[in-house]
Amino acid sequence: MISVSALSSYLYCPRKLFLEYVLKISKPPKDVLLKGTIRHETHEEINREEESLVREIKKQDTLKDVQEMYKKKYSEILRRCIRKYKKDLLGLELDLGKTFKEMWPFILNESTIRSTNAFSFSQKHDIYGEELWKKLTPKIISEFSLESNNLGLRGRIDQIQVYEKEYVPIELKTGKTPKKGVWPGHKIQIGAYLLLLQEKKDKEIKEGYVRYLDANESRQVTMNPFFRDEIIELIQKVKKLLNSKEIPPFSDNENKCNVCELKENCYDKGKLKNTLINRKL
Repeated sequence: MISVSALSSYLYCPRKLFLEYVLKISKPPKDVLLKGTIRHETHEEINREEESLVREIKKQDTLKDVQEMYKKKYSEILRRCIRKYKKDLLGLELDLGKTFKEMWPFILNESTIRSTNAFSFSQKHDIYGEELWKKLTPKIISEFSLESNNLGLRGRIDQIQVYEKEYVPIELKTGKTPKKGVWPGHKIQIGAYLLLLQEKKDKEIKEGYVRYLDANESRQVTMNPFFRDEIIELIQKVKKLLNSKEIPPFSDNENKCNVCELKENCYDKGKLKNTLINRKL
């Protein structure tokens, strides 16, 4: 079973994917893995706290009151998750305060979205407490894991907005935002999540979104039969590559090669040949 991230990696550079997944030449930096773990646990705890926060909203509360309540709780959660990994962070010479400052803008944005949604719904329907929680839509689920034996695919969706009869997957991305639409790798990712979610919920789910956090913009991705076929074909290409004994050719995009952290290993044909032989053994 392959990961959804492997699909976007293949689109970026099949050779790099082969080096990482087949030859096991490189692993993500430890600080990236650790921060990913902290982010994952923070979102899991946010999900667990959501019901209690919604139930605390009172009729006399203003939007600012609700946003401040969420902000305080989310800050506590992030700090707690960072402190849990204090020893690991310090071992990588990562400052706890700087780590919080780096991650906080995205967690704060999450708290603003959720608190505003809950407050607006309560005001519109004039309901609070348990009734508000039961009827609130959309509810937001973070870090939702899915896998499919039929597709041979697994992945973890950043967010799902759950309506009464609808599910909308959302992928959160940092970095440069395209002038229009979404980057090809991001489109494939959200498309793959749509297929996984369709199978899981046994219903047609036609659209998802990529939210570019730095620009605070959400871009729609729509499923159709041609896009589905494209994803299925890509899954087969990735499976074939991961089972191959031949190293793919170099990328024809020099810019990708110039910034690639595997560049030194990638151009060392002798090392690659020996590594491939040892993997066969």
